[in-house]
Amino acid sequence: SCAMLRATVKLCCGIAHDHLRRLPGLKITAVAAIQKDVRGLVVRGSRRLHSKIPHYIQRLMGKETAACLEPAGDVSPSQFSSMDLFYITQGETALQRALSILQQHTSWQAETMPDAGAAVYSAALPGLGKVFRAEVVLAVPVARLHQELFERIEQMPQWNPTLSQVKVLQRIGTDTLVTHEVTAPSPGNLVGQRDFVSVRHRGRRETAIYLVGTATHVELLPLQEGCIRAESRLSCIVLQPLAGDPGCTRFTWLLSMDLKASAAGWIPTSIINRVLPQSQADFIKHLCRHLSATACP
Repeated sequence: SCAMLRATVKLCCGIAHDHLRRLPGLKITAVAAIQKDVRGLVVRGSRRLHSKIPHYIQRLMGKETAACLEPAGDVSPSQFSSMDLFYITQGETALQRALSILQQHTSWQAETMPDAGAAVYSAALPGLGKVFRAEVVLAVPVARLHQELFERIEQMPQWNPTLSQVKVLQRIGTDTLVTHEVTAPSPGNLVGQRDFVSVRHRGRRETAIYLVGTATHVELLPLQEGCIRAESRLSCIVLQPLAGDPGCTRFTWLLSMDLKASAAGWIPTSIINRVLPQSQADFIKHLCRHLSATACP
């Protein structure tokens, strides 16, 4: 029923709150309940959808409005398991959170980044802590960047030396991935080697592509020897054609991470606040080199 669907949607929305995010059993149960009600509504052809049901749930029912972020492919609830819908919901929640941040009139403070090649800003936001925002214009079209950063994500360590491995553990539809990333060991690294298990999700709005990521949980992926399992609170890369020059892309990247304490103990905030914006600048630098080296003559 619509009443039951609204109740389960509220339960699922509740899992986004920090005090419940570490209860995977609750999250999976909530998504399973949504899946059951969604399928029932689709089978019965119900069109009585409550206006407050999140758009991503409406999309799972084939009821998405034209104003919403559009997926690259069709999303049908019957083709997904409860766990698949859990990952999709995580990705969509991260996407909505990123959109909210991008639309807010936040007072971003410039970070001092010598020779970065990109402007980097930061702001302290509720529920996320310090968020870093990198911006740069790249002389390549959106489609090329989208291919490198989403379609060919497993090849990223070939051009980004800060990563030793990126593996796609699962593909869910055309817009959602579950990935495992391992940073490369580096002499003098202030925080040590980390690995991440993430949901990566793609959304589109008008001419822009949004590539979001957030930490998730995979039962069958144990901790890696020599690595600390860190978490991406939120990552969102926005690729938008430059006004007046579609051959160039305005690249915007929001990043908030919990690097976790190492075996040696707590990592000072001052170090984290240096490492994260520097990692954004380094990533953009390596990406630009790769794009230049592989540019069509």
